[in-house]
Amino acid sequence: MTIRLRVAADDPVLGALWERSVRATHDFLPEDDIQRLLPVVRDAYLPMPALDVWVYEDQNGIAGFIGTGGHNVEMLFIDPDRRGQGVGRQLLDHARARHDTLTVDVNEQNPQAVGFYLHYGFIQVARSPLDGEGRPFPLLHMALPTL
Repeated sequence: MTIRLRVAADDPVLGALWERSVRATHDFLPEDDIQRLLPVVRDAYLPMPALDVWVYEDQNGIAGFIGTGGHNVEMLFIDPDRRGQGVGRQLLDHARARHDTLTVDVNEQNPQAVGFYLHYGFIQVARSPLDGEGRPFPLLHMALPTL
């Protein structure tokens, strides 16, 4: 197993993984939004210079990735077939080793992700009724207390 920086050649695989993960966890998201967001994530977000995107890869291939902008977790997606195997925890551990604190915004309607972050030790510090695009998908603003 290795956690490494994303390279451009990873983007098609990461885009497909993002789509599978979103379909498994974001049942509140309309199909049109998934189709609209897929090329944006793959072609614009992943290659953003302001993001550090780390890829979890083992003998079975890429199992997940995390993108951080400073101390904020901008994205964390795990292949649905690999959930519950510690991939997400290892990616968060990797990010935490690089930052004094971590923050994340989580869709309130994604209880699996909310539970994952709470179990890891994040606490909710605020809530917004709309997402970053002004849509009615509430966000929970969470932070990991510093040690």
